[in-house]
Order: sequence, then structure tokens, then C-alpha cells
Amino acid sequence: MNTDDTIVAIATPPGRGGIGVVRIAGPRAVEISRTMLRLKREMEPGRAVFGGLVEPESATPESPIVDAEKVKSPTLTAKNAVRMGHPTPHEGAQRIDEVVVTYFEKPHSYTTDDILEIAAHGSPVVLRHIVEMCVATGARLAEPGEFTMRAFLNGRIDLTQAEAVRDLIDSQTLYQAKVAAQQMEGALSKRLQPTKRQLVELIAMLEAGIDFAEDDVSVMPDVVILQRISEVEEPLRKLAATFAYGKIVHQGMTLAIVGRPNVGKSSLFNRLVERDRAIVTSTPGTTRDLVNETISISGIPIQLVDTAGIRQALDEAEAIGIRKTMEALADADLVLVVMDASRELTAEDHELLRQTQGRGAIVVRNKCDLGSSVESWGSEILVAGQFGSIPVSALTGEGIQKLREEIVRHVGGEAATQAESGFLTNVRHAGLVQDSLAAFEAAKLAVANKIPHEMLLLDLYNALRPLDAITGATSTDDILNLIFSTFCIGK
Repeated sequence: MNTDDTIVAIATPPGRGGIGVVRIAGPRAVEISRTMLRLKREMEPGRAVFGGLVEPESATPESPIVDAEKVKSPTLTAKNAVRMGHPTPHEGAQRIDEVVVTYFEKPHSYTTDDILEIAAHGSPVVLRHIVEMCVATGARLAEPGEFTMRAFLNGRIDLTQAEAVRDLIDSQTLYQAKVAAQQMEGALSKRLQPTKRQLVELIAMLEAGIDFAEDDVSVMPDVVILQRISEVEEPLRKLAATFAYGKIVHQGMTLAIVGRPNVGKSSLFNRLVERDRAIVTSTPGTTRDLVNETISISGIPIQLVDTAGIRQALDEAEAIGIRKTMEALADADLVLVVMDASRELTAEDHELLRQTQGRGAIVVRNKCDLGSSVESWGSEILVAGQFGSIPVSALTGEGIQKLREEIVRHVGGEAATQAESGFLTNVRHAGLVQDSLAAFEAAKLAVANKIPHEMLLLDLYNALRPLDAITGATSTDDILNLIFSTFCIGK
């Protein structure tokens, strides 16, 4: 794509609304706007101006009423035209709509180009017509993500900030939006800067030892090299460890509610969803199929899955439901094993505890309002791999808040505290950090094997390149096209 073109796109979502915005960016943005706008006063950078949208039949960019040398603003207003003795701009032109125009003068704009945003009434017909008039006057339709790509190419933002723009647009919860906003402010880049600086310093010292050996520049001892590598590597390992939490923040997680029939799984599901989503009856085996609903707990999107009760199936339909339950159990990121706290453990309970041993699971002791037999359960519910045992009552709501807190504790762990300093939420970033760590391992092995520093430097450069690729310093066109193609048009 040619970044010198003037581009135009509808910047608001498809459909009807009170307001719709068309964004124009590029060297001819102001010139193109002259053909269709009749403003009440001169445009000024960073200020909104009220005016009219008109058909451009009675004026063209070459019209004598336009004299950029004699007016302060690039747009000629009716008031200035009369004062200068010219005909009124667009006099007699057919009015289409009332608009508010905001002008962002280069380089103080999102893309560092001249940008105009025309806010009209949110009629798809009007917005499309504005775009068509711009294209007819010399603009080009913007590609997906082209405004943000220009901001990156012009040095306004780095690649992590550009990707955070997309994450902010796609966010489903307020917490996801806050995390994306932190990334837009450069939280991840700022966290990587000290690591990159230390690595570059180490590379420079080794290069100097090689290039100026005849000038008595000391060669760095192996023990010092290993210490420097460890100092660079340690914060990178901590950053890599945040991806487990960051992935869940970005993509959400699946939580399956399992248990034998009539222990209150559907009632618990409805209590967490906070509405009667699943059918609840006193007859065991009511739920035959999976019931899904997405909720937010502490800003994390969680897909709840209510499942059929696990027991010896009485008919074919129930057998299919139980098979789907086992598939949901295998696929879930976290499992709530629901048991009836008022009854003794059954064979089905023991089998569920065995199947969830060694993976993330929370034992939920439901119906605690009916009394508890948990004392006779022994330590079986605290087997290795279980994350806790929470007494709740789906009927009264007792213990539900504590259950939510336990879910958050499992989801976040210690990584949740990294949110303020930047953490990994992107699969591409996580893969590049792992590539860098692998290069550090190769460098340490090279030092241990007394490999010449010329070869050691290759490993250190291999560790630096992935870090540059995160922020975009060494990104290829293929990577850029892949990233920005997922943006919506107009952003």
C-alpha cells in the first residue's frame, strides 16, 4: 500500500445510529473536504466545527473561491468568502446533512498525517455517500488497519501498542479493556527496554574485545559473561511466566460444572449466571445436553458449561449426555466438581475425584444449608491437584462469593500482580520470548564449551532479534500484513 495516498473509511460500526464518523487521512484530506463541506467558521486544529454536508456540484478544488494564501484555515468559510469579495462557497448546493468536523493537523494526529473526522447522523446511506464523494475527489478506500499501520510506520506507536489497539476494540470486559489500554501506553515495551539495553551492552563489550584486541581492550572472562547473561535472562523468564495468566485474560477460559445427578449443578450454574438459564427439577437426570453461558468474574470472560449428571445411563439420550460431559471435562481449563454436602460420598463421587486428580479442580460442597456430612469424607476431597473445597448453597447463595474468589485465585495466581508492569497476552509475543530464551541457553552452552566470542555473539544476536520483533524494530512485511489484516476497516 502507498502511504502517501489520502485514505478514507467509515470509522464507526456498521448499522444505524445517532452518529456516524467518516475518517479521512493523508496530504489531500483538507483539500478533498472543501468540495463537500459548508462550515460556520474556520477550521482549527483540535477543534470541532459545525457545518453542512452538501453535494459538490457547485464547487471544485480548483474553484476561484478557494485561496489558501489569503485565509488562515485550509477550508474557506462563507464568512471569509464574503469578506474577500468572492461568491459564498457552495452557494445553491443541495444540503445533505448537518455535520461536525474535527481537524487534526500533522504531525499531531493519530497517523501523523492531516486527519479530518466528519461526524454525521448515523445513516448508512449518508456515510457511504460521504465516502463515495471522497473517492470521487481523489481519496482511496482504506485497507483494514491502515490508519493504525500508518501510525506504526510513522513512529507514532510501536508494534505492541498497535496490537493493543486491536485488543482494546475486541475486549469483552472492562478489565480486558484496561489491560489493553496499559499495553497501548507501552507497558510491555517499557518492561522489555531494560532487558534489551543490558543485552546490547553485553554485545557491545564482546564486540569491542574482538575488534580492538590489539589495543589491549580486555577480553571479558567467562564467569562475567555467564553472570551478565543470567542478569538479562532472569527478567525475561519472569515475563514468559506471565503468559499463562495473560492468555486467559485475553482469550477467557472454560469452566465445566460436573457431578452426579441431583447434586445441584444446574442450580449452581444459574446462581453463577445470575438468572434461570438451566432447567432445575427435583428429578435426577434433568440435564441431558451441555448448557453454555459466558460470564465475567473479576474481568475474566469465563464460559460456564453445565453438564449431564455422571451415573450409569438409563437410556440412550442420557448416555449421549454423559459422553458429552466427559468431553467437556477433558476440554475445560478449570472444573467445578459438585458434591452433595448433606450425603455420603458415592461411587460416582470417588470416580470423579480420581478423574480430576492432578489437574485444576475445585470441589464444591453444595447444599450446605441442609447440614454437612463432610466430616465423614476424610481427606479424599483434598487429593493432589485439587485447588480447594468450598461449601456453598446454590439455593440461598451462601458461599457463592467465596467460590468466585477461589476461581479468580486459580485463574490469576501470582501472575495477576504483574498487570501493572506489563505482561504477555499475545501468542506471538510469547513465542518470541521463548525464542530469545532458547538463544540464551545456546549462548551459555557456547561459553561452557569455550566457543570463540565471534560464535557466541551469533547466539546473543539471535536472542536480541526476537525482542526487536516484539516491538517492531525488525518486523518483516509478512508479519505486519498478518497483524494489521485482522483490524477492522476505519482503524
